[in-house]
Amino acid sequence: MKGLSKKEIKLISWLEFENKEFFARRDIKKFFKNKNEMNVYIHKLMKKGRIVKINKTKYYLIPIKAFEGYWTEHPFVIVDEIFNGKDYFIGGKAAANYWKIIPQIPTQIDVYTTKKQGTKEILGVRIRFIRTTEKNMRDFVTREIGKHKFIIASKKRSMEWM
Repeated sequence: MKGLSKKEIKLISWLEFENKEFFARRDIKKFFKNKNEMNVYIHKLMKKGRIVKINKTKYYLIPIKAFEGYWTEHPFVIVDEIFNGKDYFIGGKAAANYWKIIPQIPTQIDVYTTKKQGTKEILGVRIRFIRTTEKNMRDFVTREIGKHKFIIASKKRSMEWM
């Protein structure tokens, strides 16, 4: 691997072997002497485009098999990982497309949550966080892509947006 140290290759290989595309610092701390060394390696791997920060504690591993560092994950999986599987639901045109109400593939994913607001681009996916109240956090269902669960507005609620 060009541009990766032995320790970086060892870490990436272990994460891939353990099928940990999404990982936290606690998962990799055994590879480092202390927190400072771990911070240095995480920073280096982010700069080299081998990992991407998803939220305050979670990272996404760009696999070694990725062509020149280009890789992506399903947008619904990314959203679920950002929120650690709770306190959100996917709505808007992304939900309408999922339920086949509209044929267009949306350019951004609308995520309703009580925790965040604003827009962020992660792994080439534009995610718009829309702050909502606890009262509006209703009428959603849990679905699966591969072996990963995500929360999406129900088909009935998705029809209301269109």
